[in-house]
Order: sequence, then C-alpha cells, then structure tokens
Amino acid sequence: MVHHRAGLARLARGSEHAEGLDAWIAHLQRDWRSAELSGRERALLEYADKLTRRPGAMQPDDLDPLRTQGLSDAAILEANLVVAYFAYANRIADGLGVALEPEREE
Repeated sequence: MVHHRAGLARLARGSEHAEGLDAWIAHLQRDWRSAELSGRERALLEYADKLTRRPGAMQPDDLDPLRTQGLSDAAILEANLVVAYFAYANRIADGLGVALEPEREE
C-alpha cells in the first residue's frame, strides 16, 4: 500500500480521512479490520479480502453487503475488476521474479 499512498492521499482529500492521513494509512496497513471505516469501505474491503485470499469460496451472497451499502451492479463489477487486475498483475510479477523498486518493497 505504501506505493499507492499518493493516489490514496489524493482520493482522501476532503473526506473524513484527510486529517491524520498518515496515521490512518498506518492503521490500515497494520489491521484494516479494526480501522475506522464507513460501512461502504468496510464492505468493499471484506469483499476484496475474500476475493483475494479465498476466491474459490466466493458465493452470490457475498455481494449482499455491497448492495446493502448502496453499490450498483456496475460499481460491484468495477470493484471486482480492480481486485482481479491486481491479483493478476502481482502473479505475473511474482512469476517472472520481477523485483520491486527499493522504495516500493515496504
């Protein structure tokens, strides 16, 4: 997440996370489950975590919390595509032995 900090900071400007952004990011890195998150953020992270760690265990009802938080089918598809893309890109890099730049290894 460290190398995505600039993008996260840009998105967080004007949100409830703008103040204390560094502390919030550090907390997310340590334990996102105990971080102060909106229901929408939590539902998206739960979905992304399960899809990343246990993709074969995904069930249609895993979408229910996302819909409860007001996400449309298009927004759910977008979240799915982003999670899947990063899994794909990371596996390519890992499979080819691509080394991260030193500042991105944290």
